[in-house]
Amino acid sequence: MATFLYRLGRLAFRRRHFVALIWLALLTLAGVGAVSAPAAGNTSFSIPGTEAQKAFDLLEQRFPGASADGATARVVFKAPSGEKMTDAGNKATVEKTVEDLSRGSEVASVADPYTGRAVSQDGTIAYASVRYKVSGMELEDSSRTALNEAAQQARDAGLTVEIGGDALQTAPQTGASEVIGIAVAAVVLVITFGSLLAAGLPLLTALVGVGIGVSTITALAHTLDLGSTTSILATMIGLAVGIDYALFIVSRYRAELAEGREREEAAGRAVGTAGSAVVFAGLTVVIALVGLSVVNIPMLTKMGLAAAGTVVIAVLIALTMIPALLGFAGRKVKPAGAKSGLLRRGRPARQPDRPTMGTRWASFVVRRPVAVLLLGVLGLGAAAIPAASLELGLPDDGSQPVSATQRRAYDLLSEGFGPGFNGPLMVVVDAKDSADPKASFTKVTEEIKGLKNVVTVTEAQPNKVGDTATVTVVPDSKPSSTATEDLVHAIRGAGGDIEAKTDAKVLVTGSTAMNIDVSQKLNDALLPYLALVVGLAFLLLIVVFRSVLVPLKAALGFLLSVLAALGAVVAVFQWGWLSGLMNVEETGPVMSMMPIFMVGVVFGLAMDYEVFLVTRMREAYVHGEKPGQAVVTGFRHGARVVTAAAVIMIAVFSGFIGSSESMVKMIGFGLAIAVFFDAFIVRMAIVPAVLALLGRRAWWLPGWLERALPDVDVEGTALHTEQPRHADPDERRELVQV
Repeated sequence: MATFLYRLGRLAFRRRHFVALIWLALLTLAGVGAVSAPAAGNTSFSIPGTEAQKAFDLLEQRFPGASADGATARVVFKAPSGEKMTDAGNKATVEKTVEDLSRGSEVASVADPYTGRAVSQDGTIAYASVRYKVSGMELEDSSRTALNEAAQQARDAGLTVEIGGDALQTAPQTGASEVIGIAVAAVVLVITFGSLLAAGLPLLTALVGVGIGVSTITALAHTLDLGSTTSILATMIGLAVGIDYALFIVSRYRAELAEGREREEAAGRAVGTAGSAVVFAGLTVVIALVGLSVVNIPMLTKMGLAAAGTVVIAVLIALTMIPALLGFAGRKVKPAGAKSGLLRRGRPARQPDRPTMGTRWASFVVRRPVAVLLLGVLGLGAAAIPAASLELGLPDDGSQPVSATQRRAYDLLSEGFGPGFNGPLMVVVDAKDSADPKASFTKVTEEIKGLKNVVTVTEAQPNKVGDTATVTVVPDSKPSSTATEDLVHAIRGAGGDIEAKTDAKVLVTGSTAMNIDVSQKLNDALLPYLALVVGLAFLLLIVVFRSVLVPLKAALGFLLSVLAALGAVVAVFQWGWLSGLMNVEETGPVMSMMPIFMVGVVFGLAMDYEVFLVTRMREAYVHGEKPGQAVVTGFRHGARVVTAAAVIMIAVFSGFIGSSESMVKMIGFGLAIAVFFDAFIVRMAIVPAVLALLGRRAWWLPGWLERALPDVDVEGTALHTEQPRHADPDERRELVQV
């Protein structure tokens, strides 16, 4: 592989105009496709195989036109102090609001508080339920505007009015966080390379790759039913790995120049060596993202596939566009150790033999491997302790900031009707096979009333045919609590006995039940997903490193960093530690998607650092250095760049911590702390300590496996048999000067 990529790098360097034209054409084509493509429009959300989804599907069949999965809104009214909602003036205001809400083209129904018993016992709070024909993500902006305007008119009349439900749900917005991440990346790259031009190349190619990837996703969004979150994940991952991959190749190119090679040769060798590591690092990320399909949640599968496609583009750009741009830059990109005139300010370049901070740290670890290993493992183990108390769930309006109208509506409903009123359960009774459907409906209602944690059970509402009915159950606990989850399981357990006696099937659905089922589905998929991703990557790393122990060490180190990161997430978002610093207004269960999301994203990025750092060590070992010295050599060439890459990752993810959305905040914090643990504790401390302890055994591979594995030559051994091409006299003169 190294030879092939070496020739590819030289070809791209020579044919740089052609290569640049190809990528410019692809970017233009994708951009035109994105602009001319129809709007994404309706984005379906389904969770195949869950009971809640089966109930939704059944309602669509048995209650046609009822919009079972349509968006809902609760317009909550509170009377001024000393007044009641039943007072004539307040009642007239509410009825006028209900009338205004009913005029929307997407509105399926509006329930009047006074005819639907939606006034609290003390008479101070009432609510109007609005049901729409389409889901929250499909709702037109005009419908949301009409909803807000109707509420504002009631406020102008003197009432306190807040809006809850998923009708106000909008696609996550991006912008400031990405700008912050790019700005920090630019600063880190300038410090790393000491050159504005060299720092600009990774940023430029990363933006081109993300532009092509996101534009393609936008162009195909309508055809493939892709949601807005798909492009957000693709942007986040594509930007991160795009900068990383280009960073490593540019860094290797400058190192090759410092050894006296001509620029075309240096570009070829940079792509042949660092490019090989880029290919395999990219493969690990692709495996992690594509592996999300095992969860069997269509939206998550599409997000993973789209992000994986963006990673593939980032790899191809790093292998071809980077050497082409280096050809355009010419002598403006200096060898390693040389600064640009703008940044050098006349200071001499650092002597190449002078130890760097990376080599000093690696030498210390090699001398004290046991102490460093124990300190690193114990530290991560302590951080992972809170993970034992991990509780999973999905965010609801109760986790919104107190400044949000959804949160204020949630609190008003809890005040007037009890905490469980914010998460009612919908029980669907399928009595098609029952001899007496009405008796079955009555039996279900009576059974549910006898369960614990139940406040209200409405009468069964049958369909026109009379073979199916819905029953609304209001728990005595808030939607995200374990008590509500226990109630859902209790109803389903009672349903089994009812079916045995009456042949009527009982299904529990609604947003609360759907959240519980999604959490369970994600939890059940975590171990298979982990086994698949880690297993495939383990096999891939065996091929890369031609070792059994090094990939095993990489996988175990990753598990340590993920567990420690989950522990930190639990401590902050579930226990409330440092909640003020992180602006966490409401603690509660950790988002169900966090564990599997962190496994996928962090594993891919962690293996990036592993491949880039350890391939340098193996390269030195293969070329004759002793194991301990090879570790130091790997750090001399790779530690600075890996550190820069990790800092960029942490900056990008940390930008999301400032979001007002609790889910986005949690993702940003979790990924940032996971990258910190993995890059600076696992890869920078535990990895060199383990390799120092193992010595030559680290690179042991059974003979039969050695013969069976393909020789991908990531370390570029074959390139050393090539006739070296050194710099021309002008180049040598430049190197002497620096």
